[in-house]
Parts: sequence; C-alpha cells; structure tokens
Amino acid sequence: MERKRWECSALPNGWKRKEVTRKSGLSAGKSDVYYFSPTGKKFRSKPQLARYLANSMDLSAFDFRTGKMLMSKLNKNRQRLRHDHNGQNRGKPDLNTSLPVRQTASIFKQPVTKVTNHPSNKVKSDPQKAVEQPRQLFWEKKLSGLNAYDIAEELVKTMDLPKGLQGVGPGYTDKTLLSAIASALHTSTAPITGQLSAAVEKNPGVWLNTTQPLCKAFMVTDEDIRKQEDLVYSVRKRLEEALIADMLAHIEEAAIDVTSLKDEDNDDDDDMETV
Repeated sequence: MERKRWECSALPNGWKRKEVTRKSGLSAGKSDVYYFSPTGKKFRSKPQLARYLANSMDLSAFDFRTGKMLMSKLNKNRQRLRHDHNGQNRGKPDLNTSLPVRQTASIFKQPVTKVTNHPSNKVKSDPQKAVEQPRQLFWEKKLSGLNAYDIAEELVKTMDLPKGLQGVGPGYTDKTLLSAIASALHTSTAPITGQLSAAVEKNPGVWLNTTQPLCKAFMVTDEDIRKQEDLVYSVRKRLEEALIADMLAHIEEAAIDVTSLKDEDNDDDDDMETV
C-alpha cells in the first residue's frame, strides 16, 4: 500500500489526513481516507468526525474524500444563516412519500360524527362518503428538472430501463417514467401492469388509469425473471469478493501499523542506550 499523510487545512491545527491506495484485490487502485486528531485518534468516516467536532465546527460543507470545504455548499449555508437572521421562517421538508392529491373544499353539507362513551348520544355516518380523494393527472411532471448529486457534487447517473417499457402521456421522459414506476411499487399493493387501455394513447387525459404508471402495458416473462436472477447472483458474487478484499486490506494495514509502532519503540530504545 502507498501511504501519504499531510496536514488538513480545512480542519483545526494539528489534524492530519492520510490516504491509503490499495494495491491488490478487486478494489486495487482505489484509496481509503483517514483523519487523525492532534492526540492521534483515528477517524474512518465523516459521521464519526462530525460527532467528534460537533461543538467546535460545522462540517456540513466538508468533503471527507478530498479534505476540502465545498465552496458552493458553504455559500448556501451562509445564505441560509442570513435568511434565518432576518427573521424569515424556513419551511420544513416534506417527507411524505404518498402521491399528491387534488385539494378541494366541498360546498355541500357534510354529516358530523360525534364519538363519545355516553349512551344517550347518537352517531351519524354517511356510507356514500368517498373513501379516497381523486389523484392528480401527470403528477410526475412535478419532478421534471430535478437531479441527484453525490457529496462531491457530481451528477448521479440515472439507471437504464428495459426497452420494453415505453412511456405514454404528454412530455414523458425516462426520468418521469422511472419516478412513476418507483412510486407505484412503493405506494400500491396491486400488480403493476401499465396502461392496459389502447385509448390512453389517443387521449391520456380521459382514459388514463391513475393507479398505474405512465407506461404502455408490458409483460414480464419467465426468461426476464431468469435473467434478473442471474444478474442479482453475479452482483452479489462481486460484492462478496469486494468485501473480502476490503477486509484483507484492513488486516494488512493494521499489521503494518503494528510493525511501524514496534520499529519506533526500538529506535527510542536505541537512542536511550546511546545517551
């Protein structure tokens, strides 16, 4: 393994960064990054480093891989702090994964249901009341123009869909089709078949089935299932080999660290005997 260690200017004085390049295994050529505190404590990940420095500095814009502060994120954090300082409230992130629904207020009188344990009270109910609200058509267009980026602000490549999946509706793309299929798998318990009606291609606004994703009807064959099983087996095999290689690399690194410490102790003993 090739070892490099130097001062990290983005962290407080005394902090050092070490990069270890792997020489063998499936992960040969890749490198592991570690940070050392002034007292010699070793950190392998950004969450560990953030917990240790939580009271002294903000690491939200710190790139663990390169050891630098990402200026774009740093500027965004400063703008957000100025925005909060001016007394303007920030909206909380919407973590709801359900599909958007049309928000409408009823103009008709609705029966009131009063629940109580008192025996003299009567409970009124309306059996004809709608259980589900109507879904918005083409809600996937809300996600158009949004992209995913990693910690280094590099664009994450979108997965390739099978050729048999073809979208329907106005202005559909592979990204909107992927969003529609992922949402249908997450929120629906019914089978995903696509739009079974051929009339949806002529007028999607009328014949669109909102419970199915924006794609033409497709069929999953036994051959498709076998190919997917072979692909999953191959990926799991490569992952197992990579994990074994990573474990061996860490063992080798630990052995080298122990040897280095022993050599330093021997040098100190020699210096004491010379004195």
